[in-house]
Amino acid sequence: MVKKAVYQVKFRRRRAGKTNFYARKKLILSRKARFVVRISNKYVTAQVIEAEAIGDKVLISSHSSELSKSYSWPASCKNISATYLTSFLCGLKALSKGIKEAVLDTGLRTPSHGARVFAALEGASDAGLNIKHDARVFPDDSRIRCEHIANYASKLSTENPKLYEERFSQYLSKGVRPEDLPKIFDQVKSKIKESIKIE
Repeated sequence: MVKKAVYQVKFRRRRAGKTNFYARKKLILSRKARFVVRISNKYVTAQVIEAEAIGDKVLISSHSSELSKSYSWPASCKNISATYLTSFLCGLKALSKGIKEAVLDTGLRTPSHGARVFAALEGASDAGLNIKHDARVFPDDSRIRCEHIANYASKLSTENPKLYEERFSQYLSKGVRPEDLPKIFDQVKSKIKESIKIE
């Protein structure tokens, strides 16, 4: 007698493409808090999460909209620099609450070297949060500090001023010169450091 194949329906969140339960189980078995990075179409969210029997508990959270509201960040809230700064802020918040160690949770994304999720990892690590990693996956510091944008803007302003005004109209309308972004990045990072007290 031929046995019929038994089809097992996957968990609802796996069917919806929200959770990889195999990876989640491995992260939870580490018994460490998870450093979770999620990137949407407009913003970046960095959280430190602890798994409990009734569900995940968010211990610390930072949203990239905080950069523009509280720290005068004039650029995109989802680019590589904003990702780094948001995670740097989250890392400092975690340390101020006594959380010193975590493991990276990238979700269902398969990140490549230099991806924004690794900019987030570098930001949290630079803040002092202990997350096991290989520094070779980090993006170049020049990209994190917006130097590539500043260099391109500087070159374009002399070669084609009209195109410069078109390409960087959003910055210029706010009274921000894109050539100054590396300096602004450093200022925002310093403000974040000053705003979080770590004992």
